[in-house]
Amino acid sequence: MKANRIYNFNPGPAALPASVLEEIQHSFLNYGGSGMSITEISHRSSWFDDIINDAVARTKRLLNIGDNYRVLFVQGGASLQFCMVPMNFLSAGQSADYVDTGTWSTKAIKEAQILGKMVNVVASSEDKNYAYIPEGIDFSSDAAYVHITSNNTIKGTQWQKFPDTAGVPLVADMSSDIMSRPFDVTPFGLIYAGAQKNIGPAGVCMVIVREDLLNSVPDDLPSMLKYTTYSSKNSMYNTPPCFAVYTVQLVLKWLEETIGGLEKMESLNREKATRLYDFMDSGGFYRPTAEKDSRSMMNVTFRLVNEDLEKRFVEEALENDLSGLKGHRSVGGCRASIYNPTPLEAVDTLIDFMKSFKSKNG
Repeated sequence: MKANRIYNFNPGPAALPASVLEEIQHSFLNYGGSGMSITEISHRSSWFDDIINDAVARTKRLLNIGDNYRVLFVQGGASLQFCMVPMNFLSAGQSADYVDTGTWSTKAIKEAQILGKMVNVVASSEDKNYAYIPEGIDFSSDAAYVHITSNNTIKGTQWQKFPDTAGVPLVADMSSDIMSRPFDVTPFGLIYAGAQKNIGPAGVCMVIVREDLLNSVPDDLPSMLKYTTYSSKNSMYNTPPCFAVYTVQLVLKWLEETIGGLEKMESLNREKATRLYDFMDSGGFYRPTAEKDSRSMMNVTFRLVNEDLEKRFVEEALENDLSGLKGHRSVGGCRASIYNPTPLEAVDTLIDFMKSFKSKNG
């Protein structure tokens, strides 16, 4: 067993702020003087009411969201949202535009097609193995919505600027970069994010939905697949994942009160990513896989000269208390996920190790 915590570059479940983990540890057996663990209190209790309401309020403040948006907490991860979105917002005779930037957006397209929905793939970066974000997209003026994946954890790409859809509601899977930077929420009809990459542990998905879209939710959907079920019951139609919501609330508190908001969080994230990319670009031994103008601040994907060397890199990194640097099984290579909670010193320590590894193997 490790005597001390290591630097965690896992892509999800990923690192959480040390102060959040310490607060959980401190209150775990007796939350708020209740005499019960946070995992034991009732979701109908005043203790949990305070938790979920505070999480909603902090989300709205951090993202500068107006009163015409609802913040929901849904189980099933982002993957369930791949089908919930078209089930709720794509009725017979309507079509939706999707941008395919790899893996997660590809899965979202497939789920909508399984439902027999009319999907228009208006742009794709498949021609270059999803190494870039498409530009100059011609969106359909009559689309019910436009779906994008804001950050691709596997390919290491990220939308640097969200597309102009000329009033068609944007729907975005922001699982891996939500709360990493400020942005204008008003073009978005719905945002969803599995918590386990950037704002909490596995077990809950945050959904931010504009209220006018809720008016179009069909009545004949199963209750647990309707956004209106969650919006009408403050996400407590059934028992929510209380511990996961509690941890998200603490991470949001950390973002507000310790970091100081999303502008400061973005500045820290850009510094981390810039240091890592600049180091790799200065050599040639480590080769980033994403095109420069599409590179992710959250997931830095790179290759070495061959797979044997990559395997050795990952193994030796772990021996040096640097965890989670293996690339996704579908693409191989290496990947450093540097989400919000990853401190700058973790990136500096990784760069020092990369320098040492290069000197021995270059």
